[in-house]
Amino acid sequence: MTRHLLKLVWNRKRSNVLIAVEILLSFIVLVGVTTLAVFYVDNYRKPLGYDVENIWTISFEKHAPGRSSVTIESGPEDAAAARKPVDRGFVGQRARIAQLMMSLRDMPEVESVAAAFVTPYSSNTWNSDIEVGGKHHRYGFNAATDDFARTLGLEVTRGRWFSRDDDGAAWTPVVLNERLAQEVFPDKDPIGQFVDEQRPGDSQGPRMRVVGVIREFRKDGEYAAPENFLFNRNRLDDPDVEVQPPNEIVVRVKPGTTAAFEEKAITRLRGAEPEWTFQAEPLTQSRETSHRLWLAPLSAAAVISVFLLIMVAMGLTGVLWLHVTQRTREIGLRRAKGATIVNIQRQLVGEVVVLTSIACLAGVVIIVQFPLLDVFSAVSPMVYGVSVAISLVCIYLLSMACAWVPSRLASAIQPAEALRYE
Repeated sequence: MTRHLLKLVWNRKRSNVLIAVEILLSFIVLVGVTTLAVFYVDNYRKPLGYDVENIWTISFEKHAPGRSSVTIESGPEDAAAARKPVDRGFVGQRARIAQLMMSLRDMPEVESVAAAFVTPYSSNTWNSDIEVGGKHHRYGFNAATDDFARTLGLEVTRGRWFSRDDDGAAWTPVVLNERLAQEVFPDKDPIGQFVDEQRPGDSQGPRMRVVGVIREFRKDGEYAAPENFLFNRNRLDDPDVEVQPPNEIVVRVKPGTTAAFEEKAITRLRGAEPEWTFQAEPLTQSRETSHRLWLAPLSAAAVISVFLLIMVAMGLTGVLWLHVTQRTREIGLRRAKGATIVNIQRQLVGEVVVLTSIACLAGVVIIVQFPLLDVFSAVSPMVYGVSVAISLVCIYLLSMACAWVPSRLASAIQPAEALRYE
């Protein structure tokens, strides 16, 4: 039966090739949309690494309004850039930030306060890489104070977070997430290991030594792919070290704290530093904003895909109906020789299924190149596989639905009328 259907499709290859191309393009677009959707769903079910409820972020900027946005790209030699002297005013700024944090701790609604360069859902990004054992490892970087893990609810799985035990150390204490620790130290315990290599004549500063490992820290939220992440310690009370001060404060408030906390906190901070501009936002609101930004391209692609599939369905139905009309005498002859209505419908639908299979096979060959060539490294082969499976089901259902109506109408024609059809 399959061989017979292939012959029928081949005999009408000139008209069928247009239908096959239409199905192929629709399949590729559908795979693209479903891949993005499955990618989001796959990321959403993975651990986020921190709490969202009862967390506020406060950004501050001197002599400039609004939330700051900083993107820093650095190489291996700049992994300790936050420790390098940049401005002698840094010592004073760090002391002022420490005073701001102390004033927030005195508020009855506050449970803990911390500071960092990068906070969840913010536009601040700091990327770097390290070389260990001759291999380069890319990671997201953040410098945070000692209370950052407790404030955000980070889960320390091995070792510990920064503390007073690190005061006076000859190396810079760092904390990795599980993903980076497994990548850099796959066969040994990362605690106590150095994550950068000391080269002759290298003056980049103290080496980075691992003191702890956290489960996860997905800075960009639930829909973002997990990434390597590294924290180092940012002390605000050490006048002997010129370290760039953080630009974000994270506050954990008591359950039940209302939105009135924003005005109270901003008023207190402005009273302490009238020359600085502050902006407070609950982390739940930051998450909602981030989700809208992530879902916007998916929604747009989904709308375009739906309209494309509707156009394909209308065009495919019209073309198939034209083909069926041109084959009325052939269908009448088959009916006169004893073919049933079901036989006619199976043949016409089967031809469309074969044509769809040829188009989808070509589409699968194209899609397979993406994971093989690692075009989008963040997308796993499993995501591609699920997306292709969902797209195949949708395309087959669509093509069979488009073929069903013309085949049913054609098979309802009586043999005598079909044989007289001109």
